[in-house]
Parts: sequence; C-alpha cells; structure tokens
Amino acid sequence: MSDLNAMLEPGMRVRHPDRPDWGLGQVQSNIAGRITVNFPEAGKVVIDGSRIALIPVFDDG
Repeated sequence: MSDLNAMLEPGMRVRHPDRPDWGLGQVQSNIAGRITVNFPEAGKVVIDGSRIALIPVFDDG
C-alpha cells in the first residue's frame, strides 16, 4: 500500500487516478489496505490499496 493510502481515514476525499469520471469520493473505511470509497458516479467501491494509489483531495477548488 502506498504511504498516502495508509493515511486515508473515513471522511477524507479522494479521486481514483484511472477513473476521473467517478468524481470526488469519500473514504468510508481503510482496513488492512482495503479502502472502501463512496463515489458519486460509481457508488461504493472497495479499492485494493496495494494496487491503486488513490489521490487525496484537500481542497475542492
């Protein structure tokens, strides 16, 4: 898992690097490298943090 994925906590906003069409997602959980994110255009998705480095978003602007 990438260092950035390890710091993801519930409530944080993220983008999927390969699926920008999913929109800005909100982390629901991060347990043992399995990150559940709720995306507005894809719904709830479980990400394998060892394969995908999610992009944290700290400013919606």
